[in-house]
Amino acid sequence: MAERSDVRVSDQDRERAAAEIREHFAAGRLTDEELSDRLSAVYRARTQEELAALRADLPKLPPSPAQQRAELVQRRATLQRHLLQQAGGSVGLFLLCTVIWLTSGAHGQFWPMWVALVAVIALVRNTWRLYGPAPELDRVEAELARRRDRSREHGRRRLGP
Repeated sequence: MAERSDVRVSDQDRERAAAEIREHFAAGRLTDEELSDRLSAVYRARTQEELAALRADLPKLPPSPAQQRAELVQRRATLQRHLLQQAGGSVGLFLLCTVIWLTSGAHGQFWPMWVALVAVIALVRNTWRLYGPAPELDRVEAELARRRDRSREHGRRRLGP
């Protein structure tokens, strides 16, 4: 298998590297001559190693607004998928309680709704944290991690030593 530095670059990789070099020129890090030399070398580059060498002495650029938005969208999608997976466990518990309520004669108040209410409140709260006016993605991640750790610990205790 080839190492990362030996991987051939695409036209898109070259364009991305050229855009970065132009950004550094605009920031005053490169002269006109250096810009011209580096852009020529970028378009001649054939491997990742060659492109990396052209940017090695330049600082990493901060992510663009488009990159930040793409990262936010990807992170939200991942967190939403994890939220729905955890909510699925609560839905299973709700269905089990509903079956118990039905098999016991379905008399009186529909008490399984309280089980569903707990799941719905957590889901709505975390959805607000994901998509509300001030997203709190770190807080949602922390809560999901805490729940996951708690369920793993509970599973270990049930299995015993």
